Amino acid sequence: MVENLMLAFGLTLLAGLATGIGSLLAFFTSTTNTKFLSLALGFSAGVMIYVSMVEIFFKAQDALVGSMGEVPGKWLTVAGFFGGMVVIALIDKLIPKAGNPHEVKKVEDMSKSQSSIQDSNLLKMGTFTALAIAIHNFPEGIATFTAALNDPTLGIAIASAIAIHNIPEGIAVSVPVYFATGDKKKAFKLSFLSGLSEPLGAILAYLVLMPFLNDMVFGILFAGVAGIMVFISLDELLPASRRYGEAHLSIYGVVAGMAVMALSLLLFI
Repeated sequence: MVENLMLAFGLTLLAGLATGIGSLLAFFTSTTNTKFLSLALGFSAGVMIYVSMVEIFFKAQDALVGSMGEVPGKWLTVAGFFGGMVVIALIDKLIPKAGNPHEVKKVEDMSKSQSSIQDSNLLKMGTFTALAIAIHNFPEGIATFTAALNDPTLGIAIASAIAIHNIPEGIAVSVPVYFATGDKKKAFKLSFLSGLSEPLGAILAYLVLMPFLNDMVFGILFAGVAGIMVFISLDELLPASRRYGEAHLSIYGVVAGMAVMALSLLLFI
């Protein structure tokens, strides 16, 4: 149990810190590799959709059926699934468009910020943007931690998918913050800190949920995690992947992500 806890925290931390990779890419490359990002975001969506619908949803259903009986267990699984979607949709709704981490930005945008540096209000806006992104990433940390705690192999797959999609998030954080300050160190720092909200989500899940964790709580939580990940994939990852201008690569990435996840479930779970 202790080993699973440490692994779950570690995977969540690594997934969150991937925003720092995106931030560094924004500062140390001159152009955005749109083909890589399109393929990677599609791959991440494929992994998350497949594992949610094929594995996590049915694990949640098995737990709830075993705890409550077949009919109420299945109904509660569906309710938890769509409840997860409602939660992440409300979070997205509360984040202004300018602060949404999935509004596509490119490394090339860094050069456009120089004319905006003098506006003192932009620093407040940039800080708010990083805070909004941190709030947005919070449930992803809960999802990664919960999955890894229940099944380390499953947790590795989900953490990898979230880490991949956190790389362009890091770019999306760094660019507006740099708009506000003209300071690369400050932009990197805020981008890095926004990613730490994911391990904070894991800590909250541990402190609040672990004392009450039984089959029913686990089933509801896992159903919600499945809903959150499917919503993120359909509403954010796939549209962002296509907006990078590589539509076919996006779909190839989805198929590849599903295939890799399917093979990992067959071989290791």
